[in-house]
Amino acid sequence: MAQNVDEIIDRRRLRRKVTFWRVVTLFVLAAFLVALASASGLMEAISKKGSDHIARVKISGFISNDRPLLELIAKLKKKKHVKAVILDISSPGGSTVGGEATYNALRDLAATKPVATSVGTLAASAAYMIACASDHIVAHRSSLVGSIGVLVQYGDVSSLLDKLGIKVDEVKSAPLKAEPSPFHPTSPEARAMLDRVVQNSYQWFTGLVAERRHFDAAKAHQLADGSIFTGAQGLKNGLVDEIGDEETAKKWLVAERGISDKLKIVDWQPEKPGYVSNPAALATILRLVGIDKEAIGNLKLWGTIEKRLFLDGLMSLMQIESLSTQGELRQ
Repeated sequence: MAQNVDEIIDRRRLRRKVTFWRVVTLFVLAAFLVALASASGLMEAISKKGSDHIARVKISGFISNDRPLLELIAKLKKKKHVKAVILDISSPGGSTVGGEATYNALRDLAATKPVATSVGTLAASAAYMIACASDHIVAHRSSLVGSIGVLVQYGDVSSLLDKLGIKVDEVKSAPLKAEPSPFHPTSPEARAMLDRVVQNSYQWFTGLVAERRHFDAAKAHQLADGSIFTGAQGLKNGLVDEIGDEETAKKWLVAERGISDKLKIVDWQPEKPGYVSNPAALATILRLVGIDKEAIGNLKLWGTIEKRLFLDGLMSLMQIESLSTQGELRQ
């Protein structure tokens, strides 16, 4: 009798194992089929993207040299069913290199397909640079635009080191190597060097705005003093073409670029990162291997710090700590 009970238990265990591996196999097979369909373009063909439409590309948060975004823009240029593109921008700006790369990619796209911009909360600094790549900029009356300019930021912890009794020595090939340094006050020569770099990029940025917005040099420099403007002010000074929203941008495409008013607006997004590079997925993996919740919670903080520490060059960024790119201008 005991032997029969053991056999029953063994059979149940075996059934559970077989069921488990069947589920795993089906899951892997389904994932493979989805990946295969996506790679072959089948998923796209049977979705809204398989017929003529207007592509919506959202640009939000910190602007960086975003390779997936650049690849998406290049992809849209080749898609025959994409008849026009509307940029949905809500960003305070970011790295100048990121703004430049995205601007150039969009100008290349605009050579073959009409591109318009719909500004949400704000399109400032590098984000406004990107908006200038389109041929028509629409903003809400209370949106924020402008903040045309460039900056370099660096810290000086020399006073703190003095209080702690820490001295940092260095040997370098020339006085301006690795300047500015956080370990000592900035020299006049280092500050002058940074000023030359900033002014060079600033003149380029201002010239770009003047060219795209049809300003003379005097007006471009007048508006490029770092000021921000509401959408209503931007309309008056020429930084914005029209007050409205995404539908307003679509109406412009219909009236001025001959796009059919029956076309739907369809979201296009950059390809998502792999499982491990996805922050939420990474948190799940860490939780499975026993890393505490506090460490997982700090992943978001590290992501923010990482962006600020490893910027790809100069910044064109409007810094308002209390203003969220997902919020609104409040009175």
